[in-house]
Amino acid sequence: MIILIIAGMSLATMLPRLIPVFIVEKLQFRPWLNRMLSAIPFAALGALIFPGIITVIPEQPHIGIIGGIVAVLLSFLGLNVIFVVIGAIAAVYLMLSI
Repeated sequence: MIILIIAGMSLATMLPRLIPVFIVEKLQFRPWLNRMLSAIPFAALGALIFPGIITVIPEQPHIGIIGGIVAVLLSFLGLNVIFVVIGAIAAVYLMLSI
């Protein structure tokens, strides 16, 4: 019975991820729709990260916001992702030690 449940759950999670792969490659979208669809990963990433930035220290949300601003500035400079993350962590650490 457990094997059937695991197989059913894997099928239920695999189909919604696999079907669009075959459908989307056959469709041709208009250029404006392609531009909009290409922005979705960045919007989703921002929606996932921003609540965590604000709640680094719930009583002091400005510390997380400053760390986020530092990360944005470092990324605009073209630094590697590792250096952006380390810079943001260092900014938050410095704000906590002040």
